[in-house]
Amino acid sequence: MEAKSEPIARRKLSHQIEERLLAEVQAGDVRPGDPLPSERELMARFQVGRPAIREAMQNLQRMGLIEIRHGERPRVAQPSMERAIGQMGETMRHVLSHSASSLEHLKQARATFEMEMARITARTRTAEQLAGIEAVLAEMKKTKPSSPDFLKLDGRFHLEIARVTGNPIFIALSEALFSWLASFHGHLVRSPGHESVTIAEHEAILAAIAAGDPASAAQLMGDHLNRASALYHVGNIQQGGR
Repeated sequence: MEAKSEPIARRKLSHQIEERLLAEVQAGDVRPGDPLPSERELMARFQVGRPAIREAMQNLQRMGLIEIRHGERPRVAQPSMERAIGQMGETMRHVLSHSASSLEHLKQARATFEMEMARITARTRTAEQLAGIEAVLAEMKKTKPSSPDFLKLDGRFHLEIARVTGNPIFIALSEALFSWLASFHGHLVRSPGHESVTIAEHEAILAAIAAGDPASAAQLMGDHLNRASALYHVGNIQQGGR
């Protein structure tokens, strides 16, 4: 990494440092796994104080672009779809908490996305992969509906289907979408008193996948994902819309 000694104009020092370092990463001057210069070296290079350097490093870490470990120099992070999607968590909390239209759009996107995953899984699953999905469903049947583990296993069922596709983006998105809805709108992934319906629907989806029937697997997945929202709205009406 070639040192530059020009001072940075006083706009927002940390932001300008971020931009400089990002440009070098994007240009390939530093690659994933490479260490960045020390704090002292960066201070001398950009002619700024320690606070600006630390703020820039913290921002890059929050973006998932560098890794900071105690006692070591920061390193450029290895590309990770899980990390990239995970960085969206707080933003999604804000969006889902304050935008009803965004929630509806997310529900629609998730249904379409998971229907396609079920379709792919029904076409490509191996016996070993099928056994993995069956094991999760068997564990769900043994778990008390009131247990937090039931909801975790529900998410795992969908995640195992995503894993069959072999697409890391599908896998990361499947886990993130379920997690976001469970954290911010739990009624969309859990309807108390209807756990037996969830298991029955999972069994039907699994049967279609095992039979190698992509169309049925996709349709059953769509019906399954839309059912919880419908039950929630019915419950609201019966309770006076509370």
